[in-house]
Amino acid sequence: MESFLFSVNATLPIFLTMLCGLLFRRLGLMDQRFTAYLNAFVFKVALPALLFRDLATQDFADAWDGRYVLFCLVATTLSIAAIVLLSLALVPERPRRGEFIQVSYRSSAAILGLAFIQNIYGSASTSMGALMILGSVPLYNVAAVAVLTLTAEGTDEGGTEGTGADQTADLVRKSLVGIAKNPIIIGVVAGLAWSVLRLPMPDIAASTLKNVAVLATPLGLMAMGASFSIEDARGDLRLAGVATAIKLVVLVAIFLPLAILMGFRDQQLVALLVMLGSASTVSCYIMAKNMGHDGTLTSTAVMMTTFGCAVTLTLWLWLVSSLGLVG
Repeated sequence: MESFLFSVNATLPIFLTMLCGLLFRRLGLMDQRFTAYLNAFVFKVALPALLFRDLATQDFADAWDGRYVLFCLVATTLSIAAIVLLSLALVPERPRRGEFIQVSYRSSAAILGLAFIQNIYGSASTSMGALMILGSVPLYNVAAVAVLTLTAEGTDEGGTEGTGADQTADLVRKSLVGIAKNPIIIGVVAGLAWSVLRLPMPDIAASTLKNVAVLATPLGLMAMGASFSIEDARGDLRLAGVATAIKLVVLVAIFLPLAILMGFRDQQLVALLVMLGSASTVSCYIMAKNMGHDGTLTSTAVMMTTFGCAVTLTLWLWLVSSLGLVG
């Protein structure tokens, strides 16, 4: 019972905050335009500020864990590769195949990952979440650009439009530019660089940074809640259901035991749990629509994984806490 209460106390406030966003939208306090601006603010300003502040004020030698970052990278790579192979058998239509692949692997790693760690361990303990982001988010972006480009309408069965060399060069360019411009990655890298160089943090700057950083989690969660529309949850429920099962159950069942065998515990395990088994990020839908896809399968899967992970994350967290691996 103690482990169950620990799990509920860790997860329920997060999803209640998301439901606040949904309620505020229903009450007319947060419309679609406001939510879009809020998402942009959290993604471009508040989250990078939070990550930068946490890493910049820590000793780099204590914060860095190359073995952990490598595990995140390998687990993400293998997950994407396995889902791509599975999609070839399950989804014959290429545009829908691209959407299926993206929502099956791409987690809300930044917002939900940091929210979980902060809720359990406090506001000054997000270094493992930052390292998890460093090991997964760049690959999320690269794979999303590649998959959605190669499966978009207007490409042939080989996934090319024009010459193969031109397509490959354009794909590499988009991927590298996307990583270089990703505000979350910029915040992580800048924070690590600040720590390595041991630059001082003036009190005025630290206080200002803190005031911006504390907005990331509550505003991000409310924006996620306000972004969902049950009316838009239509399309292929079978495929969305398969993607949901992969996202919330299968990946965790495969990689979490490996992480435990490698000795990862507490914050490390919580961050990995969110990386592997949290909801598909809302940006999946935004990217799919902007890259020539219908987006219906994506929106359905995002909604299903968001509501589903309220249950599955609680159960996974209860399991690892009852085993004494998280506390």
